Amino acid sequence: MIKDIQHYPDMANPQLRPRYSGIATFFRTPLLENIQDIDVGVIGVPFDGGVTNRTGARHGPRAVREQSTLVRRYNQATKVGPFDLVRVADLGDAWLEQPYELSGALREIQAFFDKVHAAGVTPLSVGGDHCITLPILRALAREGPVGMVHIDAHCDTGDDYLGSRFHHGAPFRRAVEEGLLDPKRLIQIGIRGSLNHPDMWQFSHDVGMRVVYMEEFSDRGWRWAAEEARRVVGSGPTYLSFDVDGLDPVFAPGTGTPESGGISMIEAQRLIRELAGLDFVGGDVVEVSPPFDPSGLTAQNAANVLFEILCLLALAVKQRRGTL
Repeated sequence: MIKDIQHYPDMANPQLRPRYSGIATFFRTPLLENIQDIDVGVIGVPFDGGVTNRTGARHGPRAVREQSTLVRRYNQATKVGPFDLVRVADLGDAWLEQPYELSGALREIQAFFDKVHAAGVTPLSVGGDHCITLPILRALAREGPVGMVHIDAHCDTGDDYLGSRFHHGAPFRRAVEEGLLDPKRLIQIGIRGSLNHPDMWQFSHDVGMRVVYMEEFSDRGWRWAAEEARRVVGSGPTYLSFDVDGLDPVFAPGTGTPESGGISMIEAQRLIRELAGLDFVGGDVVEVSPPFDPSGLTAQNAANVLFEILCLLALAVKQRRGTL
């Protein structure tokens, strides 16, 4: 450290320095490439090769990192202090050497997360488009299928599109087919928008996923949705995937496939908070596309969703260790 701290010894902790200072990392945590002695690793996945229309999500991790420097250390609503509970670090990016060949790119992402998982680190990831969740699940679900809480405007259980089975509209169909997700322990919340085919998401229903369309969410509320999610996923290992287009575009205009009539930011925060105590083994926030939102609002809201998920992961790590 070049600067001598003379007046405020607490500022030896970078998280307590002025938030406009320093190099931007996720939540102003240390940037590490050594994954030993880390409990939760926050990881960028700057890849949008699976996007079907508006690109730009490859720039999402950098934008969310910047906005996450605004996030403080404690969750005022839940009283959770994730940085006190577990060791958190920014593990950099799962960047790709060969991003233009889709199947190979997904294998590169998986290889990164294989190492993270083998080290016992719980990953919290920022995309990138939603196809990045598939290789993450390939790494995390080696020991058996996991459940999932999926918040999104789209089910992402499509099939072949323009010659590819691997794109951001199909990761969870592929994950079920590969035995990575237990569809009976999977809930999809906030689904809405126009369709090219009336049965576009039929796969979700056929395999037993619980699909909560936005109309049902609006009628019954975030608290009911959280209770339903807890019922569906049960006590087993569970992944949480949050696509920012699950939010109404007024809160997240910077995304590739915005859909009107979505979840509000406060509903999203309260929904996630009510999931505390579930056995979360990882999570992600995806589809932030900064070029479509020069204001930075989308990335800021994504960073706050990321913090809510971090709180859940910290609690889950402590719970698995029996130290909560």
